[in-house]
Amino acid sequence: MMRAFIGVGSSIDPERNILRGLELLLYTERILKISNFYQNQAVSRPKDPTFWNGVVAIETSCTPRDLKYYVLRRVESECGRTRDSDSYSPRTLDLDILVYGNKVIREKGMVIPDPDIRSRPFIALPLYETEPLMILPDTGELLSDILRNMDVSGLKFLQNFSNEVQKRFPVSQKGISTANETFQHHKRGIFS
Repeated sequence: MMRAFIGVGSSIDPERNILRGLELLLYTERILKISNFYQNQAVSRPKDPTFWNGVVAIETSCTPRDLKYYVLRRVESECGRTRDSDSYSPRTLDLDILVYGNKVIREKGMVIPDPDIRSRPFIALPLYETEPLMILPDTGELLSDILRNMDVSGLKFLQNFSNEVQKRFPVSQKGISTANETFQHHKRGIFS
């Protein structure tokens, strides 16, 4: 079994689609922890609907390729996701492998760890909440060091939704109970 971290996002009916996606994911994978969820502007598209984003830590027996194409893509499809050439378009559900154990993969259609961890606070902060001591396997960087240099002011903590996730998926209880404190510390500049 391998531990993997999955980015979860939605900009079309996000409350319904994220909850449904997590339920579907539970059919095949063991969910270990779920971060809080945050609302943020769509990347490079301020007029598009805002996204809700979080991270799920899972335990899986799938290879990275099987996890991506036979589990995550199927869950996305069940939630109404259709893919087109516009990779930034609004979507019902987006599930991305951020980290897969200590694997470093650079193949067509698959880059792990996800390079966006280093530039997108809506990925880095919830990833940190699920694994505060994470060291990225490709560079040896501490995730906390990456996050320390990010501006998270564009993120809105979705407390009510995060609480709803905690109720429905009690495996996430520990991660959510400490996440708001992490977010508030980072906003005040005392993140450590």
